[in-house]
Amino acid sequence: MYLFKPFKVKDMEQRNRVVMPPMCMYSADTDGIATDFHFTHYTSRAVGGVGLIIMEATGVVPWGRISDHCLGLWNDAQAQAIAPIVTACRKQGAKIAIQLNHAGRKCEAQEKTIYAPSAIPFDKDSPMPREMTEEDIHDVVNAFQSAAKRAADVGFDAIEIHGAHGYLISEFLSPLTNRRTDGYGGSTENRCRILIEVLQAVRRVWPEEKPILLRVSAEDYEPEGMHPQEMAKIIELVKPYIDVLDVSTGGVVPTPPTAIYPGYQVKVAEELKGSTGIPTITVGLIMEPHQVEEILGQESADLVALGRELLRDPYWVLHTAREMDVEYLWPEQYVRGFDARK
Repeated sequence: MYLFKPFKVKDMEQRNRVVMPPMCMYSADTDGIATDFHFTHYTSRAVGGVGLIIMEATGVVPWGRISDHCLGLWNDAQAQAIAPIVTACRKQGAKIAIQLNHAGRKCEAQEKTIYAPSAIPFDKDSPMPREMTEEDIHDVVNAFQSAAKRAADVGFDAIEIHGAHGYLISEFLSPLTNRRTDGYGGSTENRCRILIEVLQAVRRVWPEEKPILLRVSAEDYEPEGMHPQEMAKIIELVKPYIDVLDVSTGGVVPTPPTAIYPGYQVKVAEELKGSTGIPTITVGLIMEPHQVEEILGQESADLVALGRELLRDPYWVLHTAREMDVEYLWPEQYVRGFDARK
């Protein structure tokens, strides 16, 4: 089966093609420090056979968190709390990455000021963000770099920059949310400038042998917004700095997808994989093994992320191997459970 084939990018080789995408658990303390729940949550999926675990959106500054209970990585205490999770997941055979994020205008943490490329609220009930100065932008770039350095020191196998779902970088990329008239707005190149600066800064502190992932929203579901053709142009600009493209859609504005069905985002991932030549992750209501096999077999994507399905079943990979009669190694501590059934 395709899903059980290893996948290698740079020096990171994961044992299969299944990815746990970053999903906020809203379970950190208000200081952004990981709790016992995070340890159990992530290590369960490592024991369960997931190839690559991407830790949830982690704020690079306090006012960059999605909520007061999201993880942070702006100080050493936060890094120390995450370190045992990384070590334990790797011991169980999984590779583990962390997604670094700034929430921009979608910050719901109790902060006095929220920031965005332009002073445009998310919707009529959302607070008005402050338009960022160039100094603010430089501070954010430095914050991403500092968080990436901590992630490297902790021992993550990969790092993902969150450029999707209407958070800060995504807000800069989309013409719906970026109305700036300086060097960070207007043309595709200018709207992409902060992303390039973040990736360059991360590259300077991230180990060369480890991959950098970029998550993007390739479709805004609005006529004047982001579309796959425009996203392909952006990917060409950042191509020297990334190794894997994690493709999603939506979130920049409240407009929902035009249709939601199993695998509804696969086509966009396939389009960007074909136009950029970069390995891709696809996601979006993928639940059944036959879906994963079809996606991988048709080379629509290189890796498949299962979100809600892995929340429901941390052992999805192992259960799938058993159901499909595929020889796959369970943790040795559990093997006697199978012997007893024979």
